[in-house]
Amino acid sequence: MSAANGTASEAVAAPVPLARPPAVRSLWSEGWRRFRRHRLALFGTAALMVMVMAVLTGPFVYRIPIDEIDFKAKLQGPSWAHPLGTDDLGQDLLARMLYGGRISLAVGVAAMLISISVGTTMGAVAGQMGGATDHGLMRLTDLFLCLPQLPLLLLLVYLFRDTLKKALGPEMGVFVLVVVVIGGLRWMPVARLVRAQFLSLREKEFVEAARSLGAPPLRQVVRHILPNAVGPVIVAGTIDVAAAIIAESSLSFLGLGFPPDIPTWGRILFDAKDNLDFAPHWAIFPGTAIFLTVLCINYIGDGLRDALDPRKVLS
Repeated sequence: MSAANGTASEAVAAPVPLARPPAVRSLWSEGWRRFRRHRLALFGTAALMVMVMAVLTGPFVYRIPIDEIDFKAKLQGPSWAHPLGTDDLGQDLLARMLYGGRISLAVGVAAMLISISVGTTMGAVAGQMGGATDHGLMRLTDLFLCLPQLPLLLLLVYLFRDTLKKALGPEMGVFVLVVVVIGGLRWMPVARLVRAQFLSLREKEFVEAARSLGAPPLRQVVRHILPNAVGPVIVAGTIDVAAAIIAESSLSFLGLGFPPDIPTWGRILFDAKDNLDFAPHWAIFPGTAIFLTVLCINYIGDGLRDALDPRKVLS
């Protein structure tokens, strides 16, 4: 009897292995896990990185000058000497596209930063302050939304282009003008989005707890509300990059963008419009570059939307 009791005591005293608690993922690691499952977003990211690396390092590897004129080789199709062909002056299209790609992408990113900064500030102030401030800022946003963007864009560029060219130079002046005008006309959707996020988040329990502990309004915004509203802003930023690239290409195609000696993708399309019958390659390659860039950015935006949406459940 005692032996049996001893055996039972030893069995009870034996250590019981405890289940290890599951690892807790941070918001960014969980977002990255979801983003990796979006195949089109991964494809867009990889393709966009290849294009960015090509336009950044290409001019250092492919050293043909963008303004080298060779009338003997004008309007030639793709060849070993000129992989993307030449234009009506015999200038190498690959060299010009590599140079112009940096400008087109820089315009998209810089205009996006302006629109995101202005829109986030306006939406955060409106959503946090409420009352008359909210009403006034939203009516201002509605006013800008009612303006016809393309005619206004053309008018502003036409009015201030020569002044900025004289002040900052032909390339930098047009760059600053195009970036400021495009970014200044794209902040309204971001402001409305951020305002809606603030109106929802400022009533959540964690914000109420911070407020009850004496956190000032600025700390509530910077430490608690804004980090939780950054997901939709990032998605809107990717869309703004694509929209800015298209807007710059449209301006250049209409002849109001960069001057002819600065070969952005839109400017190359504008120069090629009269030669589509006998030199289609001149327009196909820059058009394809714009199409692929915008498509990849839209894929990345779709992936970020799914990855940063807390209501989105992926198996």
